[in-house]
Amino acid sequence: MYSLALLGVLISMVIELILASRGPTVFDRILAVNTFGTMTILLIALCGYYFGRPDFMDLALIYALLNFIGSVAVAKFSRFGNLARDHRIRASSGEPNS
Repeated sequence: MYSLALLGVLISMVIELILASRGPTVFDRILAVNTFGTMTILLIALCGYYFGRPDFMDLALIYALLNFIGSVAVAKFSRFGNLARDHRIRASSGEPNS
């Protein structure tokens, strides 16, 4: 039963990699990579349960935090072109544009 779940997650991960390489827009590719990261978290958790290693859940939680931070950073970079403050905030605060 759990081996079928692992196989299903692996097949979903392959599909997400294909979608990430063929996405029509950058945001579709970001979403596919984020979904791939979520499937990786699920795969780590399933492997931990299947092999009787509950410490894999700690790894899955750490990977989930890194996946979230990475997705936000990539989305902000693709929207604004940098990871610094937003240009609208800089213009309204009176700071000189550089």
